[in-house]
Amino acid sequence: MKSIQSQRRRKTLKKKIEPAFEDHRGIILDILNDESVDAITYISFKNSAIRANHYHKETTQWNYVLSGKLKYCNKTIDKNLFEDTDNEVFEEILYPGDFCVSQPWEAHAFKGIEDSELLVLTRGPRSGMNYEKDTFRLKNPLIPYDD
Repeated sequence: MKSIQSQRRRKTLKKKIEPAFEDHRGIILDILNDESVDAITYISFKNSAIRANHYHKETTQWNYVLSGKLKYCNKTIDKNLFEDTDNEVFEEILYPGDFCVSQPWEAHAFKGIEDSELLVLTRGPRSGMNYEKDTFRLKNPLIPYDD
């Protein structure tokens, strides 16, 4: 597994998960520990596909890259303005095995640099039929759709 390449980085954006157990049969990988989860979602990306460009007010989203290569951008949203501001945008390249967290009030976006797969674990109202109840689209996308 390659480690993440960072251009600009906020603290603890990404971590590499080490196996909880490994022997001749393979590995056991605990992707998330000591957290309550309301939904586990599988997302696929075609090369150049852009997803997200939004934030959640109540939902925490844990992202684990299964395959491919993704560009991930994030920035903090001003809770008083309820909109994206000129806060600095952080950008990372994620590879299989990379793990990062999108906290409430943190705008985030992904772009498939190649066909990719992402496992998303969430806590909060953003799941299933409630997806749009805690999803707030950005007026100014972190990753432009013509990018």
